[in-house]
Amino acid sequence: MTAEITMMGRKTIADKGGRIKEIKRNNIREKKVVQALEKEDGLTWEEDGVIYMEGRIYIPNNKKIKEEILKKNHNSVDVGHPEQ
Repeated sequence: MTAEITMMGRKTIADKGGRIKEIKRNNIREKKVVQALEKEDGLTWEEDGVIYMEGRIYIPNNKKIKEEILKKNHNSVDVGHPEQ
């Protein structure tokens, strides 16, 4: 199953690897994220369990999630860094 997320109501992206699901499950929030959410300045918000900071998805400080994202976006052939 591929989930889709809409960023800032403009761009929809597919979540083929289930990374958004993993991000939602990670309920540990760094102090800076909690503080940014408390400001309620429109730059940081939470929507459907996903935190957005300045229009970008916040990636929690979770080694597994970060490694998966890096591997997917760095090792793919179309990026020019195929896995060795």
